[in-house]
Amino acid sequence: MYYLGIDVGSSSIKVALVECATGKSVGVVQEPEEEMLIDAPQKGWAEQDPKDWWEHVCNGIKKIKEHHNISKKEINGIGIAYQMHGLVVLDENGKSLRKSIIWCDSRAVDIGDKAYRTIGPEHCDNSLLNAPANFTASKLRWIKDNEPETFKEIHKFMLPGDYIAYRFSGWTNTTISGLSEGILWNFEKDEISTDILNYHGFPQDLIPDIVNTFGNQGEVAQTGAMESGLLEGTPILYRAGDQPNNALSLNVLNPGEVAATGGTSGVVYAVTDNLSVKESSRVNNFAHVNYIKGKTKNIGKLLCINGAGIQYRWLLNNLAVSSYEEMNNLANEVEVGSDGLCVIPFGNGAERMLLNQDMGTRIVNLDLNRHTRGHLCRATLEGIAFAFVYGMEIMKCDGIDPKVIRAGNDNLFRSEIFANTIATLIQQEIEIYDTTGAIGAARACIVASEGYDVFSSFMKNDYVMTFEPSKGLSLFEKAYNDWKKELELITNK
Repeated sequence: MYYLGIDVGSSSIKVALVECATGKSVGVVQEPEEEMLIDAPQKGWAEQDPKDWWEHVCNGIKKIKEHHNISKKEINGIGIAYQMHGLVVLDENGKSLRKSIIWCDSRAVDIGDKAYRTIGPEHCDNSLLNAPANFTASKLRWIKDNEPETFKEIHKFMLPGDYIAYRFSGWTNTTISGLSEGILWNFEKDEISTDILNYHGFPQDLIPDIVNTFGNQGEVAQTGAMESGLLEGTPILYRAGDQPNNALSLNVLNPGEVAATGGTSGVVYAVTDNLSVKESSRVNNFAHVNYIKGKTKNIGKLLCINGAGIQYRWLLNNLAVSSYEEMNNLANEVEVGSDGLCVIPFGNGAERMLLNQDMGTRIVNLDLNRHTRGHLCRATLEGIAFAFVYGMEIMKCDGIDPKVIRAGNDNLFRSEIFANTIATLIQQEIEIYDTTGAIGAARACIVASEGYDVFSSFMKNDYVMTFEPSKGLSLFEKAYNDWKKELELITNK
């Protein structure tokens, strides 16, 4: 028997199968094979049709069943992970009223900033643990202000994962973790934030029913079964946003544990039980997957670095090299510090951790007589690693003291230079595991019935290696301090 995991990203949908008894991964498929398109009707906008997500989910389920000769009767449950902060709006018949305004859409920045000033920074920090910013509630307000006829037709609004669960079951529901990522949860009162609802003029009945993160969140209904190829009555047993789910996938559940991601953008996600915040404009705080109302208030403190893997990919596309492996080999020929060459890797839009400054990428101190492709490759890896360390310093100011750091065996963490630079500067080991969000979502189906210990045991075969701090800390510190000086010159202009 198997559990099915679905990871709804903005570039693709991934579907995974794991064995119920062992958690062993059977396989993962991706739909579509090419990246999904993101519509940008105006500068700074980003939209996708949620019906396309559902189509790709159904195609992925069909593909993985065929590839592994699995019957729908052999699937015991569904786990769902999804791109965070998106907005889906449905009418009373369950029809999507417009394309989803997804996570990287920035049209509601000013709306969130105004809400923060009006409601009050101290109140927002204490009750919401965040500035409202450009999250789901602010995006819904944008629809109210700019598409009033659409707003009048809204029966329920929801997050991308909630929509997929709805298409399976026909029941509109969400989770506390999901509401918190939309900045709709009051952590002081442990309830939906009436301050946000009243400020924006949202009726509370627009919010779907609240279900537990783990446990039966509905069952596949007749229509969902017919379209997806799953058995009617198959339960949905888990749902979470991609970053909380990534942390769960890496068994990051307790205060002091940290999950790191080095993809197109970078993320540091740390679990804490401390509800005080000092950096709400640069660090976000969401209810973690094991947050339980009235009991366990575990918070996922999230810092995003937009300019991460996209910087290294740009270099691959524009340098005379054929692969990341070749770039890494070139970088390995260069000493720590890249002979003074610095890359400030913030060329992927406004950086929240830099108070939303949009400074672009800077290549600093390039010597045309000394520096080679290898220097540029190493300086780029170091620059991205330095950005992670800079973010971790911000998180330490916000009360995070990391005890364990785990990362997946993909993207930037495949680079020894990148991982060792971070490990050395923070003087902390980084454990690498071979797992994915879709696999984690599938394994999470076991938590409600068997608990976290059984889930954690599934990771025993995932361990790959540990990056330990390198010798010569002073060399790394000098390079990092030189990089910070260059960053400060730019940010203080």
